[in-house]
Amino acid sequence: MQTLDNLFIYNSLTKTKEKFIPITKGAVGMYVCGPTVYSNVHLGNCRTFLSFDLVFRYLKHLGYKVRYVRNITDAGHLENDGESGEDPILKKARIEQLEPMEVVQKYTVDFHTVMAKFNALPPSIEPTATGHIIEQIEIIKKIMDAGYAYEKNGSVYFDVLKFSESHDYGKLSGRQLEDMISNTRELAAQSDKKNPQDFALWKKADPQHIMRWPSPWSVGFPGWHLECTAMSTKYLGETFDIHGGGMDLKFPHHECEIAQAEACYETAPVNYWMHSNMLTLNGRKMAKSTGNFILPEQMFTGENDILNKPFAPSVIKFFIYQAHYRSILDFSSDALEASEKGYNRLMEAVKMIENLPHAKTNSIDIESWRQQCYDAMNDDFNSPILIAQLFEAAKWIYAAKEGKETFTAEGIQLLQKTMNDFLFDVLGLEPPSNTIGLSESKLNAVINLLIEIRNHARENKDFATSDKIRDRLAAEGIQLKDGKEGTTFQLN
Repeated sequence: MQTLDNLFIYNSLTKTKEKFIPITKGAVGMYVCGPTVYSNVHLGNCRTFLSFDLVFRYLKHLGYKVRYVRNITDAGHLENDGESGEDPILKKARIEQLEPMEVVQKYTVDFHTVMAKFNALPPSIEPTATGHIIEQIEIIKKIMDAGYAYEKNGSVYFDVLKFSESHDYGKLSGRQLEDMISNTRELAAQSDKKNPQDFALWKKADPQHIMRWPSPWSVGFPGWHLECTAMSTKYLGETFDIHGGGMDLKFPHHECEIAQAEACYETAPVNYWMHSNMLTLNGRKMAKSTGNFILPEQMFTGENDILNKPFAPSVIKFFIYQAHYRSILDFSSDALEASEKGYNRLMEAVKMIENLPHAKTNSIDIESWRQQCYDAMNDDFNSPILIAQLFEAAKWIYAAKEGKETFTAEGIQLLQKTMNDFLFDVLGLEPPSNTIGLSESKLNAVINLLIEIRNHARENKDFATSDKIRDRLAAEGIQLKDGKEGTTFQLN
């Protein structure tokens, strides 16, 4: 049984790995910035949420009671770093001729559907920005009372220079205020601000802005940064254990969250800041704004111009976990195909364990190997090292089948438990399902129908279609064999 005092987390605030000591023994409060729901979630977004699903799962596996809060941003997130431009939800509502909350509902459902296909656990609480307007207004009042915010023409702004007189603004991102001042570009509503670095806590709504709420200052809407401060502190307290999100949120979003919380409560809001790195496609960051992205559903179906074939959600998840969450991960069809082969090898090894022959001794120190799996995860959730350990075990399992390694009954049991613990409980993978939920008889009928279509194509000398059917079935582990008696198939 693992103790709860061996976990080390890389803290983005201190730039070092630190021993994890929760505020409350045996319990963890974790907040992760969720999606702004104006479009389908792309794979780059999913990497962040899957990274923190891994964190959530491992903390629970260790025995912690975890309250995981991940929000839905359904208002207030403007373009241009959330400070100016149009609200993307309103923009999408106008394009699709929908009510803004129809857009929110549509893409929240899409987000939940995609994460469920990845077998990600739902958070403990999933608050929405629009459901916490009152809390946000109260925080603004406190910040204004403390002297760190001001009202201008119905909007309220955080006074960064005033705050910096007594606090360290920029400590998370490592930016110096002087550099920010010299490099500031002109923003919309710039004339309302005392200084270019100030950010909105409340924005007065323009006449065409239909998502609006009453406040002491104007009819308007909250600033994007404020929402997460309100929701995280409401459910986790003024100081909580872990705050996570993508690397791109470090500045300005998380920097502003720290400033708001310290101005309101005069205490650091978070003990451990965690940031996942980006997913790149064609050597560039995957992002909706540039059009350089791919949707998970396009990967599941193969309906895209980037990949050679479709991939199961667990294969994609496995590919993501083969890189550390703080590393940049480059996405390609070749890399996914290599991950798929490794994933299938591990799953085949798991199926083989219970049929291994029993021996009087273990040729491998399984206890030591199991500890190395924990050591990998205790070292800042190092999933690639964990996966390397699981491949090592798969090598032993294949060797044992050939009589080259030996395991006792107890050894086999511990080996099986450890593989199951880390593959299915911690990594949250699922066994491959080539049958897609079909019974054996129905699967045979489907494959035989494809064989008939392929035979017809061959008779008509449509070899492109014939080869495509053969190759796609082979990619899914179904091998066709052409012989004198016709075509047969074998499941690999």
